[in-house]
Amino acid sequence: ETFFNMSPASLQAAVAAVQADGALVPRAVMPVDLFGVPAPYAAINDVARAHGLTVVSDAAQSFGARSGDHMAGALADVTGTSFFPAKPLGCYGDGGAVFTNDAGFAETLRSIRVHGRGGGKYDNVRVGTNARLDTMQAAVLLEKLSIFEDELARRQRVADRYAAGLADVVTVPTVPEGATSAWAQYTIRVAGRDQVQAALKEQGIPTNIYYPRPIHQQPPYAACPTAPEGLPVTEALAHDVLSLPMHPYLDEPTQDRIIAAIRSILG
Repeated sequence: ETFFNMSPASLQAAVAAVQADGALVPRAVMPVDLFGVPAPYAAINDVARAHGLTVVSDAAQSFGARSGDHMAGALADVTGTSFFPAKPLGCYGDGGAVFTNDAGFAETLRSIRVHGRGGGKYDNVRVGTNARLDTMQAAVLLEKLSIFEDELARRQRVADRYAAGLADVVTVPTVPEGATSAWAQYTIRVAGRDQVQAALKEQGIPTNIYYPRPIHQQPPYAACPTAPEGLPVTEALAHDVLSLPMHPYLDEPTQDRIIAAIRSILG
């Protein structure tokens, strides 16, 4: 099955290795809900609690999704999400939000958001930023939020049709039992990915590769430790993932053309 998310077993091994080495002290874990499905937070939270770690969820692609009885945003100690236009709930520029049940931490975040503000406008008690969501973007989001559930349902229908049309020729993404996806992207795995992408481009069908080079192979992080066995799944995925057109208003004829093109290429 293809979930694209953090492995709790690999997390446990990584924490144990860091603790055994002694050079670093693990403080937090940041699961990324890649492509729309929440990471396995129940197991991740168990590992975190056992080692006193804070769980910081990156739900930029999963906002609107669910795992068990909880929505993305309520699955970790603190969650960040993005309202960038390409996200499931997008504004017309940059925007985002942070969710937490910790009232004290929430107050600190409000302070950081406005220049490190303290008790008054010109009372700064910490180093902060200017990270307020502007009124225009908030107005856009409020209107789009009213149709968000319908758009999530539409995304699910597009995902279901892709799976029905492609499951026998490529590896289609799956959703864990008891969870839903926001389908920020619809990402297949396919051998000869670059050739398939080029052939689709020739037919006027756009695709994208998220992400061709994993973070642990990027220069700023190349010297950072990884799990004891490395990150072989991450590296394998980087070579064969391909994201197809996905949005709530992808009409069936267009989607059928995409499916038919992929099937003809893989013939």
